[in-house]
Amino acid sequence: MSSDQYHVNKSDKLKGVCYDIRGPVLREAHRLEDEGHRVIKLNIGNPAPFGFDAPEELLQDVIANLPESTGYCHSKGLFPARKAVMQYTQTKGIDGVTVDDVIIGNGVSELIVMAMQALLNPGDEVLLPAPDYPLWTASVRLSGGTPVHYLCDEQQDWQPALDDIRAKVNKNTKALVIINPNNPTGANYEPAMLQEMLQIARENNLIVFADEIYDKILYDGEKHTSIASMADDVLFITFNGLSKNYRAAGFRAGWMVISGAKHRAESYIEGLDMLASMRLCANVPSQHAIQTALGGYQSIDDLVLPTGRLGRQRDLAWEMLDSIPGVSCVKPKSALYLFPKLDPKVFPFEDDEAFALDLLREEKVLIVQGTAFNWPDPDHFRVVFLPRVDDLEDSIGRIARYLDRARKK
Repeated sequence: MSSDQYHVNKSDKLKGVCYDIRGPVLREAHRLEDEGHRVIKLNIGNPAPFGFDAPEELLQDVIANLPESTGYCHSKGLFPARKAVMQYTQTKGIDGVTVDDVIIGNGVSELIVMAMQALLNPGDEVLLPAPDYPLWTASVRLSGGTPVHYLCDEQQDWQPALDDIRAKVNKNTKALVIINPNNPTGANYEPAMLQEMLQIARENNLIVFADEIYDKILYDGEKHTSIASMADDVLFITFNGLSKNYRAAGFRAGWMVISGAKHRAESYIEGLDMLASMRLCANVPSQHAIQTALGGYQSIDDLVLPTGRLGRQRDLAWEMLDSIPGVSCVKPKSALYLFPKLDPKVFPFEDDEAFALDLLREEKVLIVQGTAFNWPDPDHFRVVFLPRVDDLEDSIGRIARYLDRARKK
């Protein structure tokens, strides 16, 4: 074979793996920016570019500890950071967690991949919400497993559809993923719902993976319940970090906590330890921020008040989107996103990626199509409400203008 006929192809493991939040639509946005256009980005929950700064004391602790952060640390993370996470689990009502049950990672994203790699064999299935944060689905596929999506019910404030979960459990199902508070819908699950999901996991010997990265971003007096606080006879892996609650996404400081029926999972835990050791350790400088973050003043509490910046921007974005003819939107109780629905009778889009691209090209507004979150129909999209009020009003006004042109007359 001549050299001009030789091609290097991606591995078969990547078939079906996608992460469209940073996919073709974002690449088109970058092209437009390179041409000199200003694109308003409502596509990703990255607080810093919108002026949501990390608490100053976190930055100072990282700076002060830089001289002692040039070497590897324990593969599971710095002891003070893991101890702070352990103590935080106690405030959440999660019993029986030791320092050794905490693994620090380069963001929750790395830890999700590790958790799936340590667990799954070909043919194993994992139950995931639809819509979901797509890294979960991608990680299951990359690890050789099969993602199976259970529906969340828009008519019930996006709570999981329990009958759909029950119908999709089978002998190959290994785990149940719960994203609570939820990205992209902004739902916060009621304790009664979590009890029902817990019972499904208990009856079918499922691991519960609980993604709780938004557990402090709650509106209107909402309270968050960690499902791992509700039982000790099920194995729980709970994920959290500094990215959202502490506006430090670039620090890549996340953690996972193993709790519950640990005695049934010695081999799996050994696999997690092995993978943690293989990457040597997580970013050391940013780990110095964890103890300060969890033990200090919780500045997020002010931001989510009705008078706080996040609270005000959520209200504005929801009111504007929900008032567009042919658009409906469940008001989010948590997180940083809205997941509005386009009435298919009014907007008969067959390809929501094409809709997102067209909106971007015509109005220079970047959103993410709903099918990128493994929602089955091309009738939703996600926006973040992180931009300041002026940009939110401008961008949602542009969406309304585009949809007015696209509306089926």
